[in-house]
Order: sequence, then C-alpha cells, then structure tokens
Amino acid sequence: MPILRFLFLAVFCLSATLAQAAGFSTIEIPADQKGPALHGGVWTPCAAPAGEIRLGRSTISGVRDCPIDGSRLPLIVLSHGYGGSFLGHYDTAQALADAGFVVAAISHSDDNSQIRGGPGDKISALATRTTDIARLIDHMLQQWPAHDRLAAGQIGFYGFSRGGYTGLVLSGARPNFERLPPLPSSPCASTPEGPACALMRQRFQELLASPLTRDARIKAAVIADPLSMVFDADSLKNVTVPIQLWASEYGGDGVTPENVAAVRRNLPAPPEWHVATGAAHFAFLAPCSPAMASALPEICRDGPGFDRVAFHAGLNAEVAAFFRQHLASKP
Repeated sequence: MPILRFLFLAVFCLSATLAQAAGFSTIEIPADQKGPALHGGVWTPCAAPAGEIRLGRSTISGVRDCPIDGSRLPLIVLSHGYGGSFLGHYDTAQALADAGFVVAAISHSDDNSQIRGGPGDKISALATRTTDIARLIDHMLQQWPAHDRLAAGQIGFYGFSRGGYTGLVLSGARPNFERLPPLPSSPCASTPEGPACALMRQRFQELLASPLTRDARIKAAVIADPLSMVFDADSLKNVTVPIQLWASEYGGDGVTPENVAAVRRNLPAPPEWHVATGAAHFAFLAPCSPAMASALPEICRDGPGFDRVAFHAGLNAEVAAFFRQHLASKP
C-alpha cells in the first residue's frame, strides 16, 4: 500500500490499541421456529488492560465479561467459512473491538467444525447460513443484555469463503445455484440411482426454492475470498452497499482468484479492492497457535516468505478503516 496510507493505518491501530482492549463473552441463541440453537462469541470495547483467554486450542487476548466502554456502538457480524467456527477470525474481531465496534460471531448451524457432513449437507448449508446471520442480528438487537449500547442502524458484515458468499447474499446478491460444479465426492458420480444421490438431488431442489433475501440492516460489508462461482453480473446487480473485497493471490478450497476478480468486475459499484500477495485461501484465518498448527497444518501452513501475522496486522487495519468510513455512527 502507499506509504502515507500505511503510516496512517499504523497510527490508527496503535492509538486504538492504547485506548481500549477487547472484552469477550460467549452467547447462546436458543432454538426457535427459524432454526436450531446457535453458539458464538461477542467482542466489545473494554477499558481494562487485556489478558489471555484460553478457548480450546486458541488463546485470545481480551477480558472476559468486561463492562462495555461506550454507547451507540456500531455492530459487526461475522461469518466463517466451511467447517469453521466463531473463533476462526478472532484476531479481526478483537481488532475491531479495540477500535470501538461490537463484533458478534456464531458457529453456523449446518456448517461448522463439529458438523462436516456429506455433499448434500454442503449444499443445504448454503441456504441456512443467511438465516443464521439474520437470527444473530435479531438476537444482538433484541435479547443481548447490552443491546441498548448498540447503534441499531449501523451494522456491518465480515465474511470469509462461504462466509463471503453469505455476505454477498445478505447484501442483495441472488445466487444462481445452477452454476455449482459437480462435487467430486458426489454419490451421483458412482451410483446415480442410489438413495444418497436421490437425497442430494432433493437437497439441491430445496436450495433452488430457498427464499434467500437481502438483509437491509447491513450497511457495509467486507468480503474475503468468497465462494463466488454462483454469482454473475445479473446475480450481483442489486448489491448496493459499500463492499471491501479481498482476494488471495493463489486461492484454494474451491475458491479461485479468477472467480473473485469476476465478482469485482460484476458488482454494480466498484468495491474497495485488495489482493493478498503471496497468500493462499486460508491465510485469512487468524494466525494459528502452536496447538492449532499441530492439529490442523492444512489451514495453518503458509507458503514460503508469507508472514500471516504481518498480513493480518494490515488486513485488520484496512477492515477497521473501511467500517469507520461507511458506518455513520463513529465509535
């Protein structure tokens, strides 16, 4: 990035970090007629010095259940990728809370680290993801104990991979699921007349009939390496909110740089565009702890010369600056 912008963002991040830490608490959204129970976390501005919080294989910086510092705070909702969890982007959530935003994330109901189903489940989860995020926003604005601290009209979205797909749909995109390629592990490839293939065809028809609609409460969105082959120019013509779009140089896990660049070209208004030089798809996940790197090297190992920690310092600063620019109620 240009040197003056880099210096500005560095000073911005330093001043925000000196001013506040990130509070952290877990949330439980009960099951209702719209979907099953959801588990997640909320990061909030906090005036206390940060400590360490251990959550499974992850150690995050923050203060558990810290009193919230500020009022009329913009809300950012976060959507993880396939097989992820609400902790997959904890460093970005923490940086945004340090900068004065409230950040809420859930583990998606049909697509998380505890539920990695077959091809049919991968398809059906494309429909339930948007409902999960709408329910998360409902919960934060109505049932969350500190909902009166939020600026209800200033809500942003951050999503990675399938979470990026989720954000585009919630921002007004209409996916064309006929563009989905056949899954290599599809049961229809080997036994097209079998019950597993019949179930998969049923899930696909249900997906085609799903009422996926825009959530007008979202005013700006950061989309990182989205699952995007289901979008063309016609699909994206109704996206009107400001978009910050990120692409990895090499892609991966079904996401290609070409498909992300096509989203850039086909959005009706040019997005704020960033390419993560030297990065593959999983570089957008938070830097891994030693325990995580040992258990999941496929998502933690980066290419030669790529520094995920340094990349995330710049990524998080750009994301915070974007939301400050486009959410009118400045924290």
